[in-house]
Amino acid sequence: MFYGEYEHKIDRKGRLIIPAKLREIFKEYYAEKFFVTRGLDGCLFVFTEEEWRLQEQKFKTLPFTKAESRRFNRLYFSGACEVTCDRQGRVLIPQYLKEYASIQRDVIIVGLSNRIEIWARDKWKKFYDSSRDTFEETAERLFDT
Repeated sequence: MFYGEYEHKIDRKGRLIIPAKLREIFKEYYAEKFFVTRGLDGCLFVFTEEEWRLQEQKFKTLPFTKAESRRFNRLYFSGACEVTCDRQGRVLIPQYLKEYASIQRDVIIVGLSNRIEIWARDKWKKFYDSSRDTFEETAERLFDT
C-alpha cells in the first residue's frame, strides 16, 4: 500500500506535508484520518484508521500482568494522536512526538506497506548507512528455507 522514500521539511508551525503520492493512497482507501504514534528505532509510525484498529487489537492481547506489556502499551498508546490532512496536505505533528523522534525540520518519510514512518533526516541516514551493507545477509537470515 505505502512505498517509497520522500524528503520533506516541518514548517514553522509544526506541520508536515504528506507527499502527494501517499495522499492519493489515503484517498484510494477512503482514509480521511490516521494515527501517529511513537515508533521503534526512534521514528514515528503513521497508520490509517483501519490499520490502527488492527494494531490496537493485537496489542490488547498482551497480558497487562506483565511489566513489559504495560510499559510498551503505555508508551505506544499515550503517544498516539489522530490527525487529518488540511487542504494543502499538511498534518500537525505534536511537539512531544517531534521530541521523541528528534525531529527538528528535515524529515524522511518512508512507506512500509501497511504503515508510514517519519524519521529525522540525520537519524534515517545513520540507520540507512549502518544497514545497507548487511541488507543481503539479513535477507538470507530472515528468508532462508
